Amino acid sequence: MSTQSLFDHPACVMTHLSAHVQEQLVDVLAPLGIHPRQFGLLNLLLEEDGLSQHQLAGPLNVHRNVMVGLVDELERRGLVERRRHPTDRRAHAVHVLPAGRDLHSEAQSLVNGFETRLLGGLEPDEAQTFVTLLKRVFVHAGLDHDQHPGLVSTGAAPTERR
Repeated sequence: MSTQSLFDHPACVMTHLSAHVQEQLVDVLAPLGIHPRQFGLLNLLLEEDGLSQHQLAGPLNVHRNVMVGLVDELERRGLVERRRHPTDRRAHAVHVLPAGRDLHSEAQSLVNGFETRLLGGLEPDEAQTFVTLLKRVFVHAGLDHDQHPGLVSTGAAPTERR
C-alpha cells in the first residue's frame, strides 16, 4: 500500500503556507510597530472612515473587547482618534489621522513587496490565476471575504457572523 506525501494533500500545503505567510507578515510589519490586524483596521478605516468600533469588529472578526484595545493602541500612537458618532450617542466613530494614513502607506508598500516575493516563482499571469483560484476555493469553502479568521489570535470569542 502506498501512502501519499503530506505535500500531496492540498489541505496540508495550504495549512503550511498559511502559517508561513502569517509569520512572515508579522515580521514584515514589525519594523513599523504594527501587527497584521492593526494593518487590517487601518485598511478598513481608509475604505470607510468613521466606523464605530462595533462596525470594525465584525469585518476583522475581532471581539469588541479586543477591538477596544486595538483602537486604544493606535490612538496612543496618534494614528487614529475617536469622535462622537454622528447618529449613535452611545458609540464613538474611529477616524484615521494623517500619521495613520502615512503609516498605512508604508505598511502597504511592505506588504506589496512581500506578496511580490511570495509569488515570485510564478509568472505574472500565473500569479493572477493563482489568486483567482484561491478566491474561488475560499468562496466554495463558505468563507466570508469580509472576515479574516487569522486576525483573531487573542483567544477572545469572535463576534457573531451575520
